[in-house]
Amino acid sequence: MDLSDAGVIKQHLIDPEICIRCNTCEAICPVGAITHDSRNYVVDAAKCNLCMDCISPCPTGSIDNWRLMPRVRAYPVSEQLAWDTLPGELPAEELAAAAEAGGAAQPVVEPAPASLVAADQGQTAFDSARYGSVTPPWSAAHPYTNLYGPKSAAKSVTATVAGNVRVTDVGHEYDTHHIVLDFGSTPFPVLEGQSIGVLPPGTDARGRPHHARQYSVASPRNGERPGYNNLSLTIKRVLQDHQGAPVRGVASNYMCDLKVGDTVEVIGPFGASFLMPNHPRSHIVMICTGTGSAPMRAMTEWRRRLRASGKFEGGRLMLFFGARTKEELPYFGPLQNLPKDFIDLNLAFSRTPGAPKRYVQDLMRERAADLASLLADPDSHFYVCGLKSMEEGVVLALRDVAQQAGLNWDTVGAALKSQGRLHLETY
Repeated sequence: MDLSDAGVIKQHLIDPEICIRCNTCEAICPVGAITHDSRNYVVDAAKCNLCMDCISPCPTGSIDNWRLMPRVRAYPVSEQLAWDTLPGELPAEELAAAAEAGGAAQPVVEPAPASLVAADQGQTAFDSARYGSVTPPWSAAHPYTNLYGPKSAAKSVTATVAGNVRVTDVGHEYDTHHIVLDFGSTPFPVLEGQSIGVLPPGTDARGRPHHARQYSVASPRNGERPGYNNLSLTIKRVLQDHQGAPVRGVASNYMCDLKVGDTVEVIGPFGASFLMPNHPRSHIVMICTGTGSAPMRAMTEWRRRLRASGKFEGGRLMLFFGARTKEELPYFGPLQNLPKDFIDLNLAFSRTPGAPKRYVQDLMRERAADLASLLADPDSHFYVCGLKSMEEGVVLALRDVAQQAGLNWDTVGAALKSQGRLHLETY
């Protein structure tokens, strides 16, 4: 007998203990079943159709949790938002009673197709997230994940601040820091494209410990300082939300204010797909805004070190990097010093006084000929990182570039996804 016909459903839940609030699940859900508040990410049982699209991209596995529940007692969103831990399984006798009673009283609401949801919300039907791959490049190094965390043998690891340097020009609204964390003798292996979770001290307004905040690693696999057990992060001090309202980001302000010698509690590492290819002569196209540059810096620096060693002949590196002004663009100075024959640098500024607004997708269209040849090359890999608002414009630009070159976007887009060649990490 089908459990749902018998009044029992398999309810999809997110474990709040290990979720790092990265927004990957909500961004990728095709039916809008996942939502969040300032504390938790949760799944609406009335909308979830068990499509499983959100399972693989989750960096921690927090998304992969299920409970058999009587249909009429499915946990509502409001209750899930208040959880600190997942509830246990219901006793078998309760499920048996629900199955015997049947579920005709409250049928599960079938979700509308994603295209209709988008149209109803006044959005374009183009779904950029569907082209993002959760498969790593075939030649990527093996990543280690979840070595430290709430449900690991070690709940966290203590790192020492070895450096904290501002990497944007002086300005109250764009204070961005390059922070180096040293792990001493504690193993903490990371690859370019992975992230970590930082546990800010103190408690929230409800008196509960702050949940972990996720930050992409900005250094290559052999450390910010080669041969040392350290890594770096690129963190912008948050002083307002996306709507411009004043807010003081808990973790970003904590991290930006750290001094050399201070200690930080860290969990992770996370991420098993946003990884760079290792095979020689592979091409990498990096598209980012703001602190989305962190994984791109890691990839660029690893390629630079390989090139300096004389033991690796890499393919093309292209970087499309956007910010409001050059003063707000992290690492602007060091980027200018990279050899022109090493990286093809394209910078877009949207708020330069006296100049028209330019975004990364505008630069991509200007470089259509180069991007078209890379889209057609199976050795090319594309990485997008930054605010969610940039994602659609970037993928649309890739589609337009392909179509203008006579390429079939449906074929190209499917290949980028299936071959692990287009990775989207937006928030």
